[in-house]
Amino acid sequence: MIPATRTTPILSYAAKFASAFYGPFREAADSAPAFGDRRTYQMDGANLREAMREIESDLEEGADMIMVKPAMPYLDVISAARERFNAPLAAYQVSGEYAMIQAAAKNGWVDGERVMMESLTSIKRAGADMILTYFAKDAAKLLA
Repeated sequence: MIPATRTTPILSYAAKFASAFYGPFREAADSAPAFGDRRTYQMDGANLREAMREIESDLEEGADMIMVKPAMPYLDVISAARERFNAPLAAYQVSGEYAMIQAAAKNGWVDGERVMMESLTSIKRAGADMILTYFAKDAAKLLA
C-alpha cells in the first residue's frame, strides 16, 4: 500500500542477480561492459540469505513492491520471498530466458507455445504476482 503522503509506488530492485541470462538484451542494446562485469553490484546468485536481507531492507526503507530478476533460474528466491514478505512480488523473465525458448522452438526441439506457458506458469506458481516478460503479447493471446 502506497502511503498517503506519496503517489508514486517504489519497486525494489534489490534481488537483481548477476546473470548470464542478460546477454541478449545487452547485445541488442550495445550495453555490455567495456571491461569487467556487473557482478560487483548485482546479487550473488548463490546467496539466498543475502537476497532476503536486501529485500527486507528495501521494504523497511519504503519500497511498495519487490522484484526478482531473472525469474526462471531464481524460482527458489521468488518462492522464499513470497513466503517471507507480504508485498506485491514481480518476477522478470529476462531476454536470455526468452531467447533460449525461442531458439529451441525455432530448431524444433520444443513446442514454443507450450514451453512459454509452462515457464510462465512456473514463475506464477513460485509466487509471483506480476511477471514481466518478452512473451507478454503472445501469452495474452493464448490466455484470451
